Amino acid sequence: MTSEQSSYAHMLVKPNPKHVRSLVNFFEQGAKPDAKDGFGVEIEHLPVHNSDDTAVTYGETNGIETLMLRLRKYYDEGEEYWQDDQLVGLARKGIGISLEPGGQLETSIGIVRDAEQLGEIYAQFRREVDPILDELGFRLVNYGYQPKSHALEIPINPKRRYAAMNEYLGHIGQYGPCMMRASASTQVSIDYRSEHDAIEKIRLATAVGPILNWFFRNTPYFEGRPNRIPLLRQRMWDYLDFQRTNVIPGLYEDSFSWEDYAADVLSTPLMFADLSHTPEAAHLPAEQREFAAFRETAGDVYPDRELNAYEVNHVLSTHFNDVRLKNFIEMRHWDSLPIERAQRLTQIVGSLFYDADGFSRLAEHLGGVGEADVFAAKAALQAHGADAKPYGRSLDDWANLLGVGDTLAELPGDARHPQVRQA
Repeated sequence: MTSEQSSYAHMLVKPNPKHVRSLVNFFEQGAKPDAKDGFGVEIEHLPVHNSDDTAVTYGETNGIETLMLRLRKYYDEGEEYWQDDQLVGLARKGIGISLEPGGQLETSIGIVRDAEQLGEIYAQFRREVDPILDELGFRLVNYGYQPKSHALEIPINPKRRYAAMNEYLGHIGQYGPCMMRASASTQVSIDYRSEHDAIEKIRLATAVGPILNWFFRNTPYFEGRPNRIPLLRQRMWDYLDFQRTNVIPGLYEDSFSWEDYAADVLSTPLMFADLSHTPEAAHLPAEQREFAAFRETAGDVYPDRELNAYEVNHVLSTHFNDVRLKNFIEMRHWDSLPIERAQRLTQIVGSLFYDADGFSRLAEHLGGVGEADVFAAKAALQAHGADAKPYGRSLDDWANLLGVGDTLAELPGDARHPQVRQA
């Protein structure tokens, strides 16, 4: 830990130094000094019945489980992920398919070098999945929230992790069940070259995120009604569980380091402990290797040694900051977008974070921004929408400064309802 205090979060928790070192090592191993400039793109889809636009669930007849079983033939058998005899994940080179808590189907694509390659991989996925969907009588919609079903009408899919998260997030903050069961996102991940590069990119991505969220908003519905909140999913995440969401504590302090980020993550209750890849717990029954951890931190759960890669990934996955660090930088809070809009978003992210001139301009306009400024920008967009002036500039000015251009906002998230847009 740096000697100067960068954050006042979790002040009475002392993370295990070996665990801190494990996370820092993981971040160091993710650095790409030779500028690979790759993208990872995740698009979550909302499954809805063709008959009435309500949510399709995992266990129903001809539901998500049936879809996953029929998709198996296109993916590598050795990459299947099962839990309690139920298929919840598939993968092959270039793409993984997983399920979010409410049965949302997520495609994780990458590493890709450009928007064209992203489109090619996604098109192959659609060629495989669409005929099965037609047979089953449902479709995949790209909205930020379910169009008809209420969150509590949608059961949690069969992962012990999700059962624990549902219990935990359903008793604190706001919107926990809504986010888990009925929302869907697009996420874009980028590379970093060093600790300095990573922190600078995370700061700038956190600052510009609310503005780009505005230009790519795509949530016309909330709980069966028209949505009137300009950036609904951002608001959900901000109020969900402040100790693991929103802006990373201390991010804009000069002393902030990878050690500070690691300490913050390790000092937060896990919600769910996963010891399935912890050798010391191999003799325990399954329910004692995967369990709710509503008060316990990593230091309470894991042995006094450096963490292995699986344990590190699990710990990092329990945090949901606007921008989070793994062995890449993940920008998280865009609404689910049709592929063409996701491609355009990827192009814009590349122009801002991989193009030297674009990155310099971004740093020039946002380099002096701090934590309070980011909170103010979010609040301005929520309160004033198109009339907001985040960081003192109009949204038209930001569109020009960021080179946003056409965001393809006319493309519908659901081809069956081409007229539906977020206001």
